[in-house]
Amino acid sequence: MNKWAVIDIGSNTIRLVIYIETSNHFYKEVENIKAVARLRKYLNEEKVLSYEGVQKCLTILKGFKEIIDFHGISEVKCVATATIRQAMNKSEILEKIKIEQGFDIEILSEEEEGYLGFLAVVNTTAVKDGVTIDIGGGSTEITYYQNKTLVQSHSFPFGVVSLKEKFMSGNRMSNEERISLKKMISEAFESLPWLKNKQVPIVAIGGSARNIAQVHQHLKNYPLAGIHQYDMSPDDLNNILQMMTSMEIADIEKLEGLSKDRADIILPALEVFDMLCKYVQATRFIFSKRGLREGILYKEKGGGKQPSDLILESSIDQLIRDYGIEEGHSDHVAWLAKQIYSELSNVFENTTNEYSERLIKQSARIYYIGQYVDSDVSSQHTFNLLAHQSIDGITHKERLILAFIASYKNWALLKQYSNPFIGWFSKGELKDIRIAGAMVKLASALDASKRMLVKKIKVQKKQDELVFQLFCVGNTFVEQYQAEKQIRHLEKSLKYNITLEFISDRQGWETK
Repeated sequence: MNKWAVIDIGSNTIRLVIYIETSNHFYKEVENIKAVARLRKYLNEEKVLSYEGVQKCLTILKGFKEIIDFHGISEVKCVATATIRQAMNKSEILEKIKIEQGFDIEILSEEEEGYLGFLAVVNTTAVKDGVTIDIGGGSTEITYYQNKTLVQSHSFPFGVVSLKEKFMSGNRMSNEERISLKKMISEAFESLPWLKNKQVPIVAIGGSARNIAQVHQHLKNYPLAGIHQYDMSPDDLNNILQMMTSMEIADIEKLEGLSKDRADIILPALEVFDMLCKYVQATRFIFSKRGLREGILYKEKGGGKQPSDLILESSIDQLIRDYGIEEGHSDHVAWLAKQIYSELSNVFENTTNEYSERLIKQSARIYYIGQYVDSDVSSQHTFNLLAHQSIDGITHKERLILAFIASYKNWALLKQYSNPFIGWFSKGELKDIRIAGAMVKLASALDASKRMLVKKIKVQKKQDELVFQLFCVGNTFVEQYQAEKQIRHLEKSLKYNITLEFISDRQGWETK
């Protein structure tokens, strides 16, 4: 199994990420190791990285080299960002690293760093028009994109570590220091008129944004796991800023979700995020777990592909492979679910909804994926697997809908699963989810033998009854038994009696 590694030498942290190549040439993260270096602190006024700073970097890289050798990885991509980029002695640093550890370091330009963050965001989130921001230790990259195409980018030569050094003489920021910081940030943003009043979501990358998202989740007892694509309002962000501004450093360090090594630098990051939201008039503040390193992955291993709208589909493809689902059966169940949805929409004279159709189709592809864990309680495992892991390309609420539909067993269990999420869904939304779940459950029953025998579906309404004509090839005794057993769920959700008519090819259904 091929392995590939990325080393990211940042101004605050140095990180090693190891990927394995799966059967479909997809690279999956298997190790993510972080070391706090604070290299920015060792860059003096003459922009020379001190001997102590260089040695700290070398010590961490030596440890990473041992891990890389243990895994037998021959292909390693090493990059460095702001601190090494700004260091006057960078040539000597790179040479020393090469001689002592054998790593060839590529120093990313400001433009490259911003582009890689943008590339990760547009390939893993559904945000088509937005602003990205990545605050590192020594620089801040901002991009603006429309329809997933980069329009503008800029790099500021300040980050959380350098802002702390300049505007925090102690562990708390004084009022005077805060005023000076806000003035500097305001002037920086005013130099980018292409950002002003864009009224789009801001997608934030990096450790500071991750910690803020985690703190907010703990404060509101967020019931879902995972922070990729976690969504906050600008007011939520401002409330966290006001709360932390009034706290002592010892209390900030105790906040759930905040890494202790970020407690002293989180306030400058919050000020930057808050002021950017105001300048952009942001609609939402979204965190992306995917950033620079994933951008490198897409650039190096993505074959030069342009950002796609099929992010969710690709995520589901990977889940299918990870959990050993038969792809032919999965695709056929999805096709059957789509047919049922389309036919019922026609019967009840409802226009089909592309959004609903997409969620039903993708839910059907991974229906009862929890069988991989335990077939006896596959509904519960399906719900937990899908609700509590990151799925690229959909919001947390959409991920929950996907989990509800793909795990659907009955109305009582759906209500049980949805109890922790009171206020997330209206009665009408839960009713629609129930109907969608019953459709997918029926679709799965119609391919119970996994032989793809049902080839066409037609639905007719006769007074208070729905007649499903199921045109088949071969012996569908398994499908008939399972469908008759499961049809009651759709009957109850639609409040219609349903008759199933299995029509074999011997009856000449091709002419009907």
